[in-house]
Amino acid sequence: MMSDVAFIGLGSNLAKPVEQLENALRALHKHEQVSVQQCSHFYQSAPMGPQNQNDFINAVCKITTSLTPIELLDVLQSIELEQGRLREGERWGPRTLDLDILLFNDLTVQSERLVLPHYGMSEREFVLVPLFEIAPDMIMQDGKRLSIWVSKCSLAGLKRLGEKFEPESLTL
Repeated sequence: MMSDVAFIGLGSNLAKPVEQLENALRALHKHEQVSVQQCSHFYQSAPMGPQNQNDFINAVCKITTSLTPIELLDVLQSIELEQGRLREGERWGPRTLDLDILLFNDLTVQSERLVLPHYGMSEREFVLVPLFEIAPDMIMQDGKRLSIWVSKCSLAGLKRLGEKFEPESLTL
């Protein structure tokens, strides 16, 4: 039974980023211990790190899973590798695919491999806006409404793209 709820951040700025995110969502949904419940629109945003790279395409999806947080991290990193992710080079540099566990139930984890809630989430509009789109009533672990976090972030440079990616289309 898949009773745990997690929110996953997706990002890409190389090798057809929209297709990278769509393929990652399909790969996640195909996993027997993961079910994609909702996905935000895709958003285009300026790179967070070095500015001499393409804009990123980002989204957030809500999943249910029977995996532990570390098992889910392993699955996400496996999907990244399958889609050509290389873990070398500069931090916040260009990448084919970046999959991050943002939240896992209300767990707080501080380990070498995993920090939950995802560090830096509160300053990243490309995470907060898509998360707000699919979970507008969420109360964050600091007790504040997600809407408060969103109201404090800059929306400059964030652009919503096209249609919403519906979980029903993942089985096609």
